[in-house]
Amino acid sequence: MKLLNFTIIKLTICLVIGILLAHFAKLSFQSILYITIGLVISTGIYWLILRSKINKSPLFGILACFCMIGIGMTSYNIQNETLRPQHYSNQNHLENQNVIIFQIEKRLKPDAYNDKYIVGVKSFNNKEATGHLLINVRRDSVANLYNVDDVLFTSTELKVIQKPLNPYQFDYSKYLELKQVYHQLYLNSDNILQLSDSKSTIYGYADQLRQTINTKLIEAGFKDEVLSIMNALLLGQRQTIDKTIYNNYVNSGTIHILAVSGLHVGILLWILNFVFSPLLYLKYGHFIRPFILVSILWSFAVVAGLSPSVTRAVTMFSIISIAMHLKRPTNIYNTLVISAFVILLFEPSFLFSVGFQMSYLAVLGIVSVQPTIYKLWKTKYYLTDKLWQILTVTLAAQVGVVPISLFYFHQFPGLFFISNIVVIPFLGLILGLGLLVIAFALIGFLPKPIVITYSFIIESLNHFIAWIAQFEDFLFRDIPFNLLQVITCYLIIVALIQLYKFRNFKWTAISLIALIGLQSVFIYNTFETQNDAFVVFNKSRYSMIGIKKNDNLALYHNLDSTMLKSNYAIKNYKVGESINNLYSDSLQSIYAYKNKTILVIDSLAAYKGLSFKPNCILLRNSPRLNLNRVIDSLQPQQIIADASNYKSYLKRWKASCEHKKIPFHQTNEKGAFIIE
Repeated sequence: MKLLNFTIIKLTICLVIGILLAHFAKLSFQSILYITIGLVISTGIYWLILRSKINKSPLFGILACFCMIGIGMTSYNIQNETLRPQHYSNQNHLENQNVIIFQIEKRLKPDAYNDKYIVGVKSFNNKEATGHLLINVRRDSVANLYNVDDVLFTSTELKVIQKPLNPYQFDYSKYLELKQVYHQLYLNSDNILQLSDSKSTIYGYADQLRQTINTKLIEAGFKDEVLSIMNALLLGQRQTIDKTIYNNYVNSGTIHILAVSGLHVGILLWILNFVFSPLLYLKYGHFIRPFILVSILWSFAVVAGLSPSVTRAVTMFSIISIAMHLKRPTNIYNTLVISAFVILLFEPSFLFSVGFQMSYLAVLGIVSVQPTIYKLWKTKYYLTDKLWQILTVTLAAQVGVVPISLFYFHQFPGLFFISNIVVIPFLGLILGLGLLVIAFALIGFLPKPIVITYSFIIESLNHFIAWIAQFEDFLFRDIPFNLLQVITCYLIIVALIQLYKFRNFKWTAISLIALIGLQSVFIYNTFETQNDAFVVFNKSRYSMIGIKKNDNLALYHNLDSTMLKSNYAIKNYKVGESINNLYSDSLQSIYAYKNKTILVIDSLAAYKGLSFKPNCILLRNSPRLNLNRVIDSLQPQQIIADASNYKSYLKRWKASCEHKKIPFHQTNEKGAFIIE
């Protein structure tokens, strides 16, 4: 069956192209809107004129494709809140104090110092406004946790979300931009006034339900670690999971079970189908049951936070459920693409969500690769057959997600098949029993033996995952993998699947070309990394200087061994630049790189009596000196200050450099200093 014969697949590809063009090209919204309206009208008129002969007209197909590309671009730009005149960024800003009324929309995972929320702006400087902000509320003895739909008032300064300060660091600002969040506020209990705590949206009621469930579960005797896993598995909330437990799930290759997705929704649908099967005996049962099932699935999606993975899963299973009850034949590829089309039409930014991408790629891997793997071995025993099915599904899902997983996370859990073959068979039991536990808790009848039993199951799951995660030799970390490698890997996967099915010359040739392409990309990447660089990294309270030569990095620092091992700035740089060898040494006073000499002045402030003029001066560890005299004496071309210096010193040095008209590079503002 040729997939591109399905019209919806062609239209979805065009929709994706439109979203990508709108995201990267940044074209005028008005121009796109007018062109799209013109294309829609032209397509409609052409269809009316040639209705009977439309299948024979290639021009209609071309028009429809351009029309859908335009719709994709328009849909993406409609979601861009900054284009609306009511957006707070398009209104008058005050430099230090802006009066803002906002409503809590989502509670995020807190950090060590702040509780974090995504909020919707309702009023900005006494004018009605729209938009979203990231709120950081400092924890103190009187601080309260705020709930979804709470309306708050504050007067404070808008701050931009900081760009990454080291090379290849995760760009949190871009991640938030996709969620329409462009600024943040830092608040404490003294400058927040709560105006309302009433519920006004479905998300507020869902949050209230989650809190009620958690209160009932705590009263029943569930402890923190068990409760956090229940929240993730059953309610789609991962904010409270302990970092060590979360990393264990990541390292064992089972993190997907903590994100409510197709596996969870499929099990829920199977349970609901069984529970509501008596409705089929009613006169209109074939219409009533799918309506109830779809309503419950979407209610569950709202309670779980409408993440990209759960939205995809519920949309797809809703389509499957309706098709089953209408007794219409369904093609899994068609159903999958319809769900993607509907989601991207209303939430085009989901296309750039890692969860959305991995969710669809995993399902595509299962439906396309699993049948082929499963046929490789047949067994007549029921138990071994079920284990073989689970293993093949796990392998197929990994085939679908490995390239993009390497691109985003640069690691691969080698024992994923062992952990999944144990976890997945029991996931249905965990979810089914968990829903029963929640139901009993809500009605106030949850016997202690059930609490003890379910807690034991969750604790056993955590212990097993921790046991798998401890085999670090099977966890392959820091694997360099770029977008070109991702594309060529997926070309290879598609070509090999088609080659296995058809076994002809065409697909043999395509497979070989794809393999040669991947090898060419590896060679190109190796060539690209053959360069040198001098880097002053940004690390609060510490100094790190790197000298890169091809695939070798000499790192000069004052970190201890534990901090060096866990330092993400170095890890990211190693992966991004394909560093194979890392040499560590203590900090030096003078560095010579190419034709430049870099003098390091530390807390001793020793710089007099030099026999040379340095090109650059690096200030570290807050030296007490008069920078104007240093500049007059040594006449450097540039001053660099890393993040080990006091902020008051940095401010004074910056003013001195501005007065002397000499470039000043402050790493905690401008990011790492790099000479290539």
